[in-house]
Amino acid sequence: MKINVFSSYIHGQKIYGMPWLYFVFIAFLLVLAMYLKVLPAGLTGSLLVMLVLGEILGFIGDRVPILKSYFGGGVILAIFGAASLVYFNILPSDVTEDIVVFMKDGEFLNFYIVALIAGSILGMDSRALVKIGARYFIPIFGATFFAIVFATAGGALFNYSLQDSILVIALPIMGGGMGAGAIPMSQVYEQLLGQPASYYISLLVPALALGNVFSIILASILNKLGDRVPSLSGQGRIMSGISIDEEEQELNLRKMGIGLVVAISFYLLGAVLSSFIPLHTYALMIIIVAIVKIFNMVPKIITDSSSQWFSFVAKNLTLAQLFGIGIAYTNLETVINALSIEYITIVFAVVLGAAFGAGLLGRLVGFYPIESAITAGLCMANMGGTGDVAVLSAAKRMNLMPFAQISSRLGGAFILLLSGVIVSFFL
Repeated sequence: MKINVFSSYIHGQKIYGMPWLYFVFIAFLLVLAMYLKVLPAGLTGSLLVMLVLGEILGFIGDRVPILKSYFGGGVILAIFGAASLVYFNILPSDVTEDIVVFMKDGEFLNFYIVALIAGSILGMDSRALVKIGARYFIPIFGATFFAIVFATAGGALFNYSLQDSILVIALPIMGGGMGAGAIPMSQVYEQLLGQPASYYISLLVPALALGNVFSIILASILNKLGDRVPSLSGQGRIMSGISIDEEEQELNLRKMGIGLVVAISFYLLGAVLSSFIPLHTYALMIIIVAIVKIFNMVPKIITDSSSQWFSFVAKNLTLAQLFGIGIAYTNLETVINALSIEYITIVFAVVLGAAFGAGLLGRLVGFYPIESAITAGLCMANMGGTGDVAVLSAAKRMNLMPFAQISSRLGGAFILLLSGVIVSFFL
């Protein structure tokens, strides 16, 4: 009887929505092409590798009991499984190089994120945008304050100096990732402290990497906590009575194409304005899309199409994107080299403090603590855009991407300003 049940389960099992035997055949064909060196270069080969291997790692991770419940499941396995393939030289170097080019030079991450920003904001009720936006920075301030407090306490426990605890660990973690955080922060440190920027980068990167790991893990735990204690969570809604989930629509392929064009066009408008306004393109894009939605400046066909494109991208490309993040943005050696009990404890304290502060102050202004902790806290403590995708995936709240981006971009700019002030204090 047990054999029949198992046989029935295997027979009905699907991977990536297709019968598992077909998917296994595709995976075998892909591996064969990689090692025979006939895999197409560029988008064609790179995207297929990311889709297939990302789905395999995600499928496994979502079925390993402890991993799926408390450590992000398929999300964290897709990232660190991919990073391990590079670290142990399992993935052919030419395939790795193609994926890195596709992710960075081809800006596939931007392609993914702009779809989520445009679709999730345009799918919101305009009244929700006004009500949430007016108070969102309060939990961001709470996250920053408690991250520094927790870092100071953790550093004192292990005899770390106040300067190391705050400047080398806390601020880099809260700074919005590499490009918008650690790199300009290292330049600020170079100007004020005297050592070359490369020296400070080597100190800041391990904190970012470990902070990103803990952010993903805590996001998964907070998701589980929300299931166990429903009063703490809006199940994807950041405020009571406000939902930013897109309405149910009949699938329309033309609308998906419109949504693609609209999302990229908003991104381009943000890029144009960033030439004149000293804000990150994502931040400007969020502001533009929010204004358009609040004042009902586009017809329903545009908002519906953006929501459909958002749904397609989130459902089909998330694990591929996470696999690409593992290949192109996650240095496993950097993470391993930082593994000391003292350092890990302080990094964890920073991330915990960010989540605690954001959840606490978020509740004071009417947000659900878990959603506030995830967006205003953990999305401040991760590695920017790549971390936002991973954290929201682990928390099963991809519709909160606009708030995650506000935390990463505008919150990161605030941390950069704060770092200059605090460095001056230590001089």
